[in-house]
Amino acid sequence: MRQPTIRDVAEHAGVSKSLVSLVLRGSGQVRPEKREAVLRAVRELGYRPNTAARSLSEQRTRTVGVLLHDLRNPWFVDLLDGLNSLLHAGGLHMLLADARLNRRTGQDPTGPFLDLRADGLVVVGTLPDPAGLEPVAERVPVVVAGAREPVPPGVDTVAGDDEQGARLATEHLIALGHRRIAHIAGYGAVGALRRRGFETTAAAHGLAATARVEPSDMTEEGGYRAAVRLLGRPDRPTAVFAVNDTAAVGALSAAGELGLSAPGDVSVVGYDDTSVARLRHVWLTTVDNAAHEVGRRAARRLLDRLAGVRGTGEVQLCAPELRVRGTTGPPRLTG
Repeated sequence: MRQPTIRDVAEHAGVSKSLVSLVLRGSGQVRPEKREAVLRAVRELGYRPNTAARSLSEQRTRTVGVLLHDLRNPWFVDLLDGLNSLLHAGGLHMLLADARLNRRTGQDPTGPFLDLRADGLVVVGTLPDPAGLEPVAERVPVVVAGAREPVPPGVDTVAGDDEQGARLATEHLIALGHRRIAHIAGYGAVGALRRRGFETTAAAHGLAATARVEPSDMTEEGGYRAAVRLLGRPDRPTAVFAVNDTAAVGALSAAGELGLSAPGDVSVVGYDDTSVARLRHVWLTTVDNAAHEVGRRAARRLLDRLAGVRGTGEVQLCAPELRVRGTTGPPRLTG
């Protein structure tokens, strides 16, 4: 059966082919009754635009490459939702790739997007070598979302304010009366900023001597092992602030295995406000790192670049908020 063409749509709607093209491109120059006539013809005929032909004529593929640091991180899900909602509204489609998998196979993680002639690239999370983005940024607009590593000139960064978020978490525990507070730390620029926020806040309240920092790999297992080391001390902390929700869940598991309750024996705070933190049997106090807003702002920045807005590379930080739930309370131990 022959597929309907743009000419068929025009004849069915009683308009010109050029007007049909304007409607399909989302132009605001078409009267509402004409637009509805064209859209009705599209539906009735089952017409689908020839994307390949349109890409050739516009010299654009209307696709955006999205390179994800790690598909296992639940925080990225909310970020991608915010990113995709605005890209879709702008008539763009996402092509998603897992940078972790590409590293295992030794492939250039950005190469496939260039081969497919993507109009732009959004890097979600931390890449091992951000400088590797420079050749890509010379060809298409690039935005980094949710990471704070230095990037090449011309690359925009959108992220949460990690240092401020760590201050909110630490001040919450101090306000509850905790004086022995530990931080399960992470790695990379984000981990360093959250650790700095914790340490500077503790020092500002005269708690530098009792503050503890335990490194982790930001996984549940890493959070569990770090918490076992911390909570096994004779002077164990009465509160733990973890670098992310995943590590915080590991800390809760460690506390339970050691016979400690949260928040009765130890308060636990996470970071990112992922879907895991909102599960009723977890109900984790955490820092909302504005994942959806980070995604939306990253999309907005990329759309601006594609529209010709120039710049040397900007850093936009979204304000975090504390979400107090069921894993924090006043300390039972005081001394």
